[in-house]
Amino acid sequence: MMRFHISRLACAAAIIGAVFGAAPPVAADQMTHVVFPGQSIQRAVDAAEPGDTVLLAPGTFRESVMVSTPGITLTGMGRSTVIEPDTKQAGKCAEAGNGICVIGTKAHDVEGVTVASLTVTGFTGSGVFAMATDGLTVRNVTAVKNGVWGIAQERSVHGVFRKNTARDNGDAGLFLANTIKEEAGAADTGGTVVEHNRLEGNRIGITVRRLRNLTVAGNHLTGNCAGVFVVGDENKPKAGALTVRDNIIARNNKSCPKTARLDALQGSGIVLTGAEDTLVTGNRITGNVGASPLSGGIVLFKSFVGTTSERNRIADNVLEGNAPADLVNTDTTGKDNTFEGNTCGASKPAGLC
Repeated sequence: MMRFHISRLACAAAIIGAVFGAAPPVAADQMTHVVFPGQSIQRAVDAAEPGDTVLLAPGTFRESVMVSTPGITLTGMGRSTVIEPDTKQAGKCAEAGNGICVIGTKAHDVEGVTVASLTVTGFTGSGVFAMATDGLTVRNVTAVKNGVWGIAQERSVHGVFRKNTARDNGDAGLFLANTIKEEAGAADTGGTVVEHNRLEGNRIGITVRRLRNLTVAGNHLTGNCAGVFVVGDENKPKAGALTVRDNIIARNNKSCPKTARLDALQGSGIVLTGAEDTLVTGNRITGNVGASPLSGGIVLFKSFVGTTSERNRIADNVLEGNAPADLVNTDTTGKDNTFEGNTCGASKPAGLC
């Protein structure tokens, strides 16, 4: 794979100009590696150095890609740049069934990677999977029909997930967790931001599991079995100390069967289970209807291992047409949870509106 200075080769220059605009300011020692369908993305990524960009032309690429170099940008030219599986490919990312992997080590997070403006589809695992990252940005990525998660991250800090679309994935469209392979308390994300994404047709739109200190804001969630899940358990510290605000959460009425970890899902807007000190505010939650124990507009639910939700504030949300109720609190032993200033029609128990 050749390395291109931005000023060289007319075809590459035209593609670069289309993405970055005319005459972008680029440091002299930074390179853009242009990859066309039929060429190897992985080879370009392996050749890239911190600060470089790997730019994918429109078309379909059949491979999984592992990124472990800090500070590089992997970007396509929008939804027409498509990454699909190659069933014969070896390597940890491909063998895990993932499309793009951004992976650091236990000793060192990989810092400052950006994945942008492309489609990942058809992988048995996740479209984009990240672990041990610091300052990962995923933006304008379309993750469609992947077997588990659309876009997922664990054991990472300072992430930004913005203006992505995750649709028809097997579990969560966007999944953020401390770790999934061991028991541990909630981790501080250092202010991770999940904003202005569109989540449709997934089992859960956004799952935040065993995490603290992040914001979920301005997202549009519809047609999932459940909109937003904030999940904790008996480990310390608890999940929470985060904000879910200004989201549009409508008609998440797809039906999903029970799993080993979770009851059947349908008609859940926002669910807090085993969480503390979470602010849920300014959301518009409409038409989420189901008969699951977790159904309703905003639901406080004692976790399946018996952990209560405490000191959560549900304030200034607009709820309409959710069933069995707009506000549901089944966590009756939870302490100091407050409901105030919400516009809603019905609650369980009565008196929360």
